[in-house]
Amino acid sequence: MTIYRADKRHGIAWITGGATGIGRQLALDLAAEGWTVAITSRAQDPIEPVIKAAANLPGKVLAHYCDVTDEQGMASTVEAIEAEAGPVVLAVLNAGVYIPVHAESLSLPSIRKTYDVNIFGVLNGLVPVIEKMGLRGRGHIVLVGSVTAYFGWPTLAAYGATKAALNNMAEALQYDLPKMNIRIQIMNPGFVDTPLAAKNEILMPALMPVDKASKRMMRAIRSGGFETTFPRRFTWGMKLLRILPHRVVFGFMTYVARWRGYPLMPGRKRD
Repeated sequence: MTIYRADKRHGIAWITGGATGIGRQLALDLAAEGWTVAITSRAQDPIEPVIKAAANLPGKVLAHYCDVTDEQGMASTVEAIEAEAGPVVLAVLNAGVYIPVHAESLSLPSIRKTYDVNIFGVLNGLVPVIEKMGLRGRGHIVLVGSVTAYFGWPTLAAYGATKAALNNMAEALQYDLPKMNIRIQIMNPGFVDTPLAAKNEILMPALMPVDKASKRMMRAIRSGGFETTFPRRFTWGMKLLRILPHRVVFGFMTYVARWRGYPLMPGRKRD
């Protein structure tokens, strides 16, 4: 059975976290192909510059401000988007946050915030959009994960855990959504040169320009399968690393991330 793949003739695209980074570039690339793209972001991340950048493109960008952690607000946003522009046939649930985690200074509020944005922020968009797509009998959903979902990285105890959860969630939903003619894809990029990545405290191997990352995602939306990961010269190595013993993985990751804070001896503080 062929599962639906998003087509701009049938409706519009919706991107959360689309004011900056990968989301912004993806919105512009979709607009360049003639899509109408609704962007959701927080008020402090203005969408107007993206609208301006898309002014001369065949498609257009629409602004719908909402914090993804607002469950009712997100449901209302989906309603407002469809009332203004038409059915959402492509939903890219991209909004995310990265807050470094160190074992010697664990912070429940920062970990909770990471989960609220990266997991429940996705669910707050996923639930209403699946309801709409289910009623129409077709739809296409993209969840934005990360290569850090494959195993633990230094400082990524919260961020990586949320991305691993998204991968597991997508895998579980894959059993049901195709029966509803809804395609689900998980994108697991490596490190992409975005404002979010700039906060990283570790070395980021194979750092990828945001325009190339977006083009890879566009290609996957057009013709890719369940999971897309890139750049493959880096991320496929990370996938293979999962089968090795933990002591090998820990040693390799300490080296590749240039993690001078590992191991941290009792009584010492990080520089």
